[in-house]
Amino acid sequence: MDTADPSRTTTLELMIGARMRTRRRQLGLSQTDLAERLGVSFQQVQKYERGANRVAASTLLTAAQVLGTSISWLVGEEVSGRDDDEDVFRALARPGALEVLQAFNAISDPKVRAALLALAKEMTAPDGDLQRRLTDL
Repeated sequence: MDTADPSRTTTLELMIGARMRTRRRQLGLSQTDLAERLGVSFQQVQKYERGANRVAASTLLTAAQVLGTSISWLVGEEVSGRDDDEDVFRALARPGALEVLQAFNAISDPKVRAALLALAKEMTAPDGDLQRRLTDL
């Protein structure tokens, strides 16, 4: 890694933070829970997860152990080979994103899942005419 390039360092910090947050939430841990296990404040965990602060190597090792993963995974070296993995992790790191995905996965009826997906797509349509479409339903 070229440490002279601050944007690359920032990208790495954001990636580590997104992965930490996603994994923590998958395990059902609060920021306070993780902070206690890392020996830092929950505010420090917030800063790690936002990529605002760098994670020391010793803290990264402890985080990997607590989160049941590897340092390689946290820094993005263990990937599935897909180019869009980091986009997925950044998206899942947004507040509420993991809950939406978990709720979607909990819907057993495929028709209901399809309807929810169609609604979400309509909500993001560039023409912004969702209100008219909803009243037509």
